Amino acid sequence: MPKPIAFFVHHQGRGHANRTRALVAEFSHARPVSVLTADPSLFDGFSRDIEVVALPNMIGAAVPTPRLFAEPTPRVMHCVPLGVPEMRRTMRTILDHLDDRGVGLFVIDVSAEIALLARAASVPAVQIRMHGDRSDIGHIGSYEACVGMLAPFDERLEQDDYPEDLRAKTFYSGGLCTTVDPVPSRAEARARLGLDPAQEIIVAVTGGGGSGTPYAPLTVAARAVPDALWLTLGPTHREGHETDFANLRELGWVGSVTDYLAAADIVIASAGDNTVHEVARVGGRLVVMPEWRYFGEQTRKAEALVRLGAAVQAPQWPGDFAGWRNLLDRARGLDGETLRALHAPEAAARAARWLESLTDELWAGAVA
Repeated sequence: MPKPIAFFVHHQGRGHANRTRALVAEFSHARPVSVLTADPSLFDGFSRDIEVVALPNMIGAAVPTPRLFAEPTPRVMHCVPLGVPEMRRTMRTILDHLDDRGVGLFVIDVSAEIALLARAASVPAVQIRMHGDRSDIGHIGSYEACVGMLAPFDERLEQDDYPEDLRAKTFYSGGLCTTVDPVPSRAEARARLGLDPAQEIIVAVTGGGGSGTPYAPLTVAARAVPDALWLTLGPTHREGHETDFANLRELGWVGSVTDYLAAADIVIASAGDNTVHEVARVGGRLVVMPEWRYFGEQTRKAEALVRLGAAVQAPQWPGDFAGWRNLLDRARGLDGETLRALHAPEAAARAARWLESLTDELWAGAVA
């Protein structure tokens, strides 16, 4: 039997879990697979036979004393409070599972500390790469501790400051999108959704990992371009002083994001991995507005997209009519094919083959 592969899956949003599901679905059926996560419900209904191990939720766990709380964080780590039982149980559960199952490769999506833990426990690990300012000793140490990194994006989106020695041990899958429903033409999408076939349609979309699209700037946008229909998908963030307009509609969570993206003339979106690749899959014209993330993850990804001519960006959400009109004029000049080229339909299958081949290579010749 092939060596098992285990995944650590961060439970913030759905992106990490959806990416894991896409990868595991492409594994050979003979490969034993397990997932360790603080939110097992993220894998409810998954068709592939996997073992799901519940971890304690460490986020926000209380430090028991002021003296322990005052201890500084070592530079080689990012979030390691002292005296927290949930952290001890998490690490113990991970180590026991890796040992009991004889795991051949531990895929970490994402945690620098758990990558270091895997190396200390003598378990080969692969870290999922994300954009951002990650030249600190904690990140570099975790990358060096791994046998490889998996970048679920096109190599052309790589940052210039990512070290060459780490680039050499990184596998670039191409743009990995976890959405697989068919992409309709613009006319088909609009007919399906009951939208005007001729009106300019601008869609603002956000995923589940943040606080939502700021709604107040969109009210200014709706007034700046009153002939366009503005639609929001996913959560929005209101400040309480907004005025609604007839050409601005909040749709919340919808059944098929793809239909709306295909129907849009312009898409306004964050720089989340899957969100960007969802827009790329339909060849959309993208205004990328990065959300705040640790280590500037979305900011650096947005910079890469703009550098390639795959998106346009404003320094901040426009608060005036001229700012919105200028931004949209720049978006109208984009060639959606530039962004489309960054999506790779076979990315999940390529990444899965690499992970399985790497595992087999690492353990070739080992005594069972």
